[in-house]
Amino acid sequence: MTDPVGKIPSELDQLPDRDTEETAEWAASLDAVTKAAGPHRAAYLMRRTLQHAEGAGLALPKLLETDYVNTIPTSAEPSIAESGGDEAMERRITAWNRWNAAAMVTRGSKYGVGGHIATFASAAWLYETGFNHFFQGKEADGSGDQLFIQGHASPGIYARAFLDGRLNEAHLDNFRQESGGNGLPSYPHPRRLPWLWEFPTVSMGLGPLSAIYQARFNRYLTNRSIKDVSASHVWAFLGDGEMDEPESTAALALAAREGLDNLTFVINCNLQRLDGPVRANFKIVQELEAQFRGAGWNVVKSLWGNAWDELFALDTTGALVRRLREVPDAQVQTYQTRDAAYIRQDFFGKDPALVAMAQLLSDDKILECFHLSRGGHEPRKVYAAYKAALEFKGAPTVILAQTVKGFTLGEGFASKNANHQMKKLTTDEFKNMRDLLELPISDAQFVDGQVPYGHPGADSPEVRYLQERRAALGGPAPARRTHALAPLPAPADKAFTAFDKGSGSQSMATTMAFVRLIKDLIRDKETGKRWVPIVPDEARTFGMESLFPSLGIYSPKGQTYEPVDRDQLMYYKEAKNGQILNEGITEAGSMADFIAASTAYSTHGEAMIPFYIFYSMFGWQRTADQMWQLGDQLGRGFLVGATAGRTTLTGEGLQHADGHSPVIAATNPAALTYDPAFAYEVAVIVKEGLRRMYGEAAEGEDQNVFYYLTVYNEPMPQPAKPSGIDEGIVKGLYRFNTAESAGLDLPANASRIQLLSSGTAIHWAFEAQKLLAAEWGVAADVWSATSWTELRRDAMEADAALLRGEEQVPYIRKALEGVESPVLAVSDYMRQVPDQIAQWVEQDWSSLGADGFGLSDTRDAARRHFGVDAQSIVVAALAQLARRGEVPASAVKEARERYGL
Repeated sequence: MTDPVGKIPSELDQLPDRDTEETAEWAASLDAVTKAAGPHRAAYLMRRTLQHAEGAGLALPKLLETDYVNTIPTSAEPSIAESGGDEAMERRITAWNRWNAAAMVTRGSKYGVGGHIATFASAAWLYETGFNHFFQGKEADGSGDQLFIQGHASPGIYARAFLDGRLNEAHLDNFRQESGGNGLPSYPHPRRLPWLWEFPTVSMGLGPLSAIYQARFNRYLTNRSIKDVSASHVWAFLGDGEMDEPESTAALALAAREGLDNLTFVINCNLQRLDGPVRANFKIVQELEAQFRGAGWNVVKSLWGNAWDELFALDTTGALVRRLREVPDAQVQTYQTRDAAYIRQDFFGKDPALVAMAQLLSDDKILECFHLSRGGHEPRKVYAAYKAALEFKGAPTVILAQTVKGFTLGEGFASKNANHQMKKLTTDEFKNMRDLLELPISDAQFVDGQVPYGHPGADSPEVRYLQERRAALGGPAPARRTHALAPLPAPADKAFTAFDKGSGSQSMATTMAFVRLIKDLIRDKETGKRWVPIVPDEARTFGMESLFPSLGIYSPKGQTYEPVDRDQLMYYKEAKNGQILNEGITEAGSMADFIAASTAYSTHGEAMIPFYIFYSMFGWQRTADQMWQLGDQLGRGFLVGATAGRTTLTGEGLQHADGHSPVIAATNPAALTYDPAFAYEVAVIVKEGLRRMYGEAAEGEDQNVFYYLTVYNEPMPQPAKPSGIDEGIVKGLYRFNTAESAGLDLPANASRIQLLSSGTAIHWAFEAQKLLAAEWGVAADVWSATSWTELRRDAMEADAALLRGEEQVPYIRKALEGVESPVLAVSDYMRQVPDQIAQWVEQDWSSLGADGFGLSDTRDAARRHFGVDAQSIVVAALAQLARRGEVPASAVKEARERYGL
């Protein structure tokens, strides 16, 4: 090779070559090795050279893939005994857990409730090794490790809790049968089993995303000196099929960028998704390795069991390793179900060197390797991988553990495409499984064909060992703690009453009112440090840039540069102990931040007050699944949908115009949704939220809720707060004024209508109130409906109480008691939002709303387009009164023509 670079343009062409002759000699040497020993030998030497260079500290790009072999050779594996472990005892424990997981699902199948067997069967050692040697419990520091358990493996976790005495047979027999109050949820659901589960991990994809941000939030708590949780480690157990979810890999770069070596992903690579191979024609392990290495993670592969060592020792040419890399995953799955003759022909028969190797192997050896021997099924290999992950510093680690889906369940399950949908084993299959696992369960224990649960006894060596291992590691796991935290002291009233006098002639948007309120609350000496401001970029849009220099933006590296706006008052300041989480353009990441912060009261025994402010259109619509996860995880805090409403964000158009987020929010039982109109309403709602979630909750009041507030970017004069309305603000409705108290001139016996409005729509109602009086002689009273959803929930509870024989009147009826005139409701949202309460309003009801897609235009034009502006309200009010015969029908036509509608 005369030209070491070749004819292909390279970035190296731009770098100086101080000795071209030496470069040519290196290239010639490589050519010589290739010619004499073959390309595989040359590639091996190059990789060894790169590995040596990396060990010597030379800055070189890393390879994205390694061979399809284990990262840790058998000769380098540490012994389980070094941590006081007894591998034989752990095998017996794991056998009991395998049995009971399968028995629980099978016994429940007669009720048609479903369940999954194959996932835990493949992953049993991934969990058991962690429980016996690595996962720290909460009894030491109240935090311990955080375990994100793969949802479909839940039967195995229940089986272990049964073995250690935390569950009994009645619990197992109520798997997926919760309505009686003594059941077990299908998957990890903290709201349904709050003493066991910490993190909901189904929907798939949310677990890995949340695990990354949990590890990041742990660093945040430590760096801000809230609590030192540097000893906590986050473990996320995932399936290889789950990694196709965009959320699963969305934050890999963040984890590497921030050096989260307190995080380990354990991916169970059984090569199967729910209905077939993950990568039928490719190799998912190699793909994931490249993806994680490219993102900056440390990768540990544990693919083959000890039975393969003999084969690798015989592989003097590299033919075995090359063949393993080229065989697609679906074919590996096929080998799992075929006899030795097929494997000899299809796997070994492709290369003369492999044919010769196969002649040295017995059929039993071939079947042992291809049917049984996987890295994820051998505790020593899993132990070695976990130990390596904890010892690696500077980056997170992913462990790619190859397993067989349905392992130990018999030929009818192992590697079958349908095993995700298979819910039970036959009696004969259970007996074969019993014999394989060497469990002391007699045929006589199968009464009426029903599989028995197995337990060696509360004082058996297995149970004592299990409990001793957990005691040494800090107590049971998984476990969720409800810490006896003292209520946070209420901030001084000054912050909340600052808006009571109104803004006078100055206009203020409710977004700005919320930010001003938070700025005052963060200054509180008692609770200020517990606020966690979260924003997914565009903090300046929400007027939050003034918080940058005072609070700082969290960065584990601090600020290693001089900001371009350093000479300005509100400069961009990053700090290691910064309080603001400024996430960039990632609503999913910001929600994961919020979830971690909102549950710190349980995870770490530290009450944190997160508020996450975002474009309302890009909140619930984009991340409603995470809001559901938040409710399941019992999170607390404030979600703030800014730039709210269908018509308020001028010029931005369809994709930015939110006319429906309260509808989606109403579907979440844990979300308290408010659409405040005025600054003082925002203050009252936040004060109430702090009391309910963090202070002295009333008897029977659920603290495990979160608030959703919509706030607007439309500056308007803020009125003074009327007296005696706090209850109405919190419950969802109060009368702001009457036509008379508004000082309007009205004829005697004027027809009357009630205008119920929320958010920015109240200002259109005020204008309509004036037009109705001045031009049509109609009296209109204006009400502020701060929460249509809370009004509905209160009314639904009243209905339920009546069915229980209890007398209860909905608040909406109490508020409108004595009102004989009709009601017209209006908001900047689709009509479905106010219509939530229609069936409980005894007066004539009608509504207006911004239904349909948004559009780009001025606010006035958009409101006219949707028929919610003041003039449209007037026409709708006249139409409603005309139907009652209180105004002439001609007035409606006249109004439409006058206003050009």
